[in-house]
Amino acid sequence: MPTKVTVSKKQKKASVSKKKVVANKLSKKKVIAKKKSISKKAHSKKRISKKKLALQSSSRGDVLSGPLHGIASYVTKRGEEYMNEKQYKHFQTILASWKGELMNEANRTVHHMQDEASNFPDPNDRATQESEFSLELRTRDRERKLLRKIESALARIEGGSYGFCEETGEEIGLKRLEARPVATLCLEAQERRELSERQFRDLEDRYR
Repeated sequence: MPTKVTVSKKQKKASVSKKKVVANKLSKKKVIAKKKSISKKAHSKKRISKKKLALQSSSRGDVLSGPLHGIASYVTKRGEEYMNEKQYKHFQTILASWKGELMNEANRTVHHMQDEASNFPDPNDRATQESEFSLELRTRDRERKLLRKIESALARIEGGSYGFCEETGEEIGLKRLEARPVATLCLEAQERRELSERQFRDLEDRYR
């Protein structure tokens, strides 16, 4: 009789331990499934953020490279005086529109960073997010510098010195101003400055 009791206790213990093993396996499967779903969500978020970044960088590239599209080029008339009132108004419109677009881009950068700021569990996702934010901050820094140049150009329009080279006093030219409205040097002076900067850089590299 005692042996039968011991055997039944052992059987009970074995069945309990089997149940525990099965439960552990099920819980492990659940944990793995949860991790997979979290990583899938993180990767999808990463893909979405990369698409957003690509779209924003392309739009910002247009904004940083030149004035807004949709403003027709100025057509000069025969015998028209350089930098007359009409020309000043034309470039003032371009600069004001460019400034407004850059301000909108700066606000969009701030809102985008606030919306996308999240602590990803995966270190790779966090690194990707940090690199995206770093790129956005560098772009915003370029936008801020460009805004200062636009403000300076608008001040020169108010003062009546816009469109003339700061070094030589010669005309910068309408075509050059259409391509780069914040230009302060005529083409020859700009080329001389770039050449001297290149030579200075070469000398620095030689003596390092």
